[in-house]
Amino acid sequence: MILALDIGNTNITLGVYDGETLKFVSRLASDQKRLGDQYAIEIRDILDINGESVSSIEGSIISSVVPPITSYIVSGIQKLTGREPLVVGPGIKTGLNILIENPAILGADFVAGAVAALELYPCPALIFDLGTATSVSVLDKNKNFLGGCIMPGVRISLEALSMKTAQLPHISLEAPPHMIGRNSIDSMRSGSVYGTAAMIDGMSERLEEELGMKCTVICTGGLSRVIVPHCRHEIIYNDNLLLEGLRILYHKNCPEETKR
Repeated sequence: MILALDIGNTNITLGVYDGETLKFVSRLASDQKRLGDQYAIEIRDILDINGESVSSIEGSIISSVVPPITSYIVSGIQKLTGREPLVVGPGIKTGLNILIENPAILGADFVAGAVAALELYPCPALIFDLGTATSVSVLDKNKNFLGGCIMPGVRISLEALSMKTAQLPHISLEAPPHMIGRNSIDSMRSGSVYGTAAMIDGMSERLEEELGMKCTVICTGGLSRVIVPHCRHEIIYNDNLLLEGLRILYHKNCPEETKR
């Protein structure tokens, strides 16, 4: 089985694959104060409570946007499995034709999402990843990675709103009963949920206009499940898109190990 980890700014998403089957998904907090042994213990415990043993892990792969955490996770996995994990970065085989100014700096999360989208969906495609930041990846009809857009994430925007105003509270993110809020909390929820949905619709239309054709639109990331139902554009929701990309990348780079 393969262990796949996507290290984000807020959470680390962990998945275990048996071939192409995703056995389970778990999440732990991204914490730069934890050391390798601490992450090793957490990963071991997650495997254990999901009925899997460390000895069943044949290999692992990591994508990360938090370099300080990456080295600790690598160290932890090495201690657990006795094998060094594959880390998504320059030099690994992706199959992507990356047309940005400096392909070497493309984030690992962009790479994993694009690799999965190319295998699973028709192009051209737009990938919205709603995490700590909201990002958009653009794949053209010839499956080239053209570039994208990055904007503040929904929760970052909400936290800034609460911190920088005197009377607006910290709230949970969910759709209010009506778009027109009758109180501060519902008004904030409306702006966050319906405003983000409208942004996705509007960005999709503008990107399709720039490309000159309709696109497959995919949404992933922890907040997508709240936002996507309120979009008017036809959108594919795949919460595990980046994990799927990591699985594919592992097979591209370690084909012999996957045959064992």
